[in-house]
Amino acid sequence: MSHVDPLKQKELDQHKAIFELVEAAMGFVPNSMLTMARKPGLIESFAALAGTIQGPGGKVDDQLKAMIAFVTSRSAGCNYCMAHTSHTAVEKRGVDAAKLEAIWDYERNELFTDAERAALTVAQGAAQVPNATTTEDFAALKKHFDDEQIVEIVAVISLFGFLNRWNDTMATELESEPVGFASEHLSGHGWSVGKHAAE
Repeated sequence: MSHVDPLKQKELDQHKAIFELVEAAMGFVPNSMLTMARKPGLIESFAALAGTIQGPGGKVDDQLKAMIAFVTSRSAGCNYCMAHTSHTAVEKRGVDAAKLEAIWDYERNELFTDAERAALTVAQGAAQVPNATTTEDFAALKKHFDDEQIVEIVAVISLFGFLNRWNDTMATELESEPVGFASEHLSGHGWSVGKHAAE
């Protein structure tokens, strides 16, 4: 049960343009953003940052960014964001569902390239507290990505660092689409809706 109730989308006409973009990208407006709307300026600032990091024009493949977001959320232990990022990866970014299910073993599974392994290792280490990334992790990353791409990868990790803290702290209620997806694809790996269940 959420600690702070999200506002109703119909009460937030001033954010209609943002919500249209979010719905196009995700298929729905997440409760996290409807809760952020209680703080003037926060939803606009967050949407601008997220759009810059996740929107078109990046140099890092969208499927890889989706997997980075998932591994970041998994490493941080945020079940809300794990449900969202897995759903988005498969349903919106085209990651094969079998590859997503194999991501728990990305270090060894042959479905993953060395470049993907390097990026996911940095995501896994960066999401831990204290941060567990190493010089060796970045040396491996630099074999496959230039500095601009590395900045983009770390930006995705950092964006979800904010979202992981926000949603896990607020116990944000999960929407039906990601709940259904995660229940089917993640529950075998210990995922549960937990505190993010609807009342």
